[in-house]
Amino acid sequence: MSTKSRNPLFTRFLIWRTKHLSLQQFVMILAALIGFTAGLAAVVIKNLTHFIQRLLEGELIVNYHHAFYFIFPIVGLALTLFIARYGIRHPIGHGIPSTLYAISKKKGLMKPMQMYASILTAPITVGFGGSVGLEGPTVATGASLGSNISRAFNMNQATRTLLISCAAAGAMSSIFKAPIAAIVFAIEVFSLDLTLASLLPLLLASVSAILTSYFFFGSDIILPFSLKDSFEMSDVPYYILLGVLASLCSIYFTKVYFWINKLFKRLDSPFHRLLVGGGALGVLLFLIPPLYGEGYNVINNLLQEDYLEALGSSLFNEYLDNFWVIIALLAGLVIFKIVATSLTFNAGGIGGIFAPVLFMGSTMGHCFALFMNHINVLRSPLSVSNFTLVGMAGLMAGVLHAPLTAIFLIAELTHGYELFVPLMITSAISFMITTRFLPHSVYTSELAKRGELITHNKDHAVLTLMNIKQVIERNFVTLKTGMTLGEIVKEGVVKSSRNIFPVVDSDNNFMGVLLLDDIRPIMFDKKLYDSVKIEELMQAAPDIIDEEKDSPKTIMKKFQETDAWNLPVVRKNKYLGFVSKSKLLTAYRKKLIEVTV
Repeated sequence: MSTKSRNPLFTRFLIWRTKHLSLQQFVMILAALIGFTAGLAAVVIKNLTHFIQRLLEGELIVNYHHAFYFIFPIVGLALTLFIARYGIRHPIGHGIPSTLYAISKKKGLMKPMQMYASILTAPITVGFGGSVGLEGPTVATGASLGSNISRAFNMNQATRTLLISCAAAGAMSSIFKAPIAAIVFAIEVFSLDLTLASLLPLLLASVSAILTSYFFFGSDIILPFSLKDSFEMSDVPYYILLGVLASLCSIYFTKVYFWINKLFKRLDSPFHRLLVGGGALGVLLFLIPPLYGEGYNVINNLLQEDYLEALGSSLFNEYLDNFWVIIALLAGLVIFKIVATSLTFNAGGIGGIFAPVLFMGSTMGHCFALFMNHINVLRSPLSVSNFTLVGMAGLMAGVLHAPLTAIFLIAELTHGYELFVPLMITSAISFMITTRFLPHSVYTSELAKRGELITHNKDHAVLTLMNIKQVIERNFVTLKTGMTLGEIVKEGVVKSSRNIFPVVDSDNNFMGVLLLDDIRPIMFDKKLYDSVKIEELMQAAPDIIDEEKDSPKTIMKKFQETDAWNLPVVRKNKYLGFVSKSKLLTAYRKKLIEVTV
């Protein structure tokens, strides 16, 4: 926001703030404000979704319930696509990955439209039965609010990133009424440094958001459950087995998610993706009604062991007194939930994967405990409700690569820490095994492939935040293939202050380099000016930097391996300039100072 366009009153406030409040004090105030707005965004998104769901559950739907499982998702996806394409007119993106991308490559700057895009589209997607969650869109909305508020107050990149994380913590705190888990989530997923300067703003944001949620929703929570069974030491081997099972399900979740995404990339038209994805989703929801919407009602019914309500009205209702039918149906929910989620996303729906992960995890843990109790190999039966809860944590740890968030979230949701030990066991095992095969989560996999992922490794984070285009030097005199020694001296040596010359062909394709040291012994021998060609003198570059493909980390590695001081930069093999090691290190030091909170 430019100074000229600011309201005079706002400008006077900024002057007053500078005189009377330190930066740290003002950041605390902004953190509380952003927590409140993120909590408010969560309230709006949730209420809009519930309002749409109530509208669709009238008398007509009661009488023709099954048929509408097929129709409503397509209608919702079509409305979402229409709003995104003709109303917002910008790609909305998926909540948390798009926020991480903004932090890593956009200096934490997010478009103003992201403050309302998810509010308009996510409730329609989920309200009409899209098999996704509302947590991701809520985090994205809050993060955009945090980004634009910090931008209005001229905050630097480090503070902007902190306030975006505060918004994410506020959104999670408001949704789950789990303020500690929300803080851990912001630190774990957004790779925020855990310092006093970051912890206090996160705490204020989380508290203000949960107070907002209590004001509008009262004491109601998404998973209203209190522990009935205590932790038994004899159950430890089975929690270990559950951790292994959770890792397998996490790998399955991630592989299927990206496989379906890859399939849909073959369809160029968004309308084709809508028809194929929406149609397939409608069929799936018609056959398996519990996959409809977020699925928290299914989780709550599983915790109460009410299978008639949990599994919904389906073709198998009359067989629910058969144990193996229940096991098969629960296993089917685990297998097909990620399919329904991926279809929703690829058909144009807006949502998140947090709720589907909790859904799959609870169903997996419940199914595991039922099976172990049924085969009569235990001295005392396993607590089905405890394993349902711990299963959620296990899958969160594996799919989201957020084991600490998983542990604290379930502990807070159950209003106690009696399950802390099994939560730690299952989450740790799931995380360790999953990361052995999948080093990055669903949130970060695509960013990691492009070298755009921020991590807790400070050196790696700073390299990721650097913009390589800003360190390219272009004041090198280029030489053409076919030049003679005389032309090299006249067109290159005389006109350049550098001791290295890029050699290109007539189409500017990079061919190699010529060093001043290569021609120094003969450059004053005029007898050779017409007979010696540049091809006899030039040499291959120690390595080449591809501007489109190479990340700053890769570039730094190339300098280290070649021991070179200058490396050429190309785009599609067209010469652009050089990067020097000294300028790269200078840019690194500046960025380190800039992003350190």
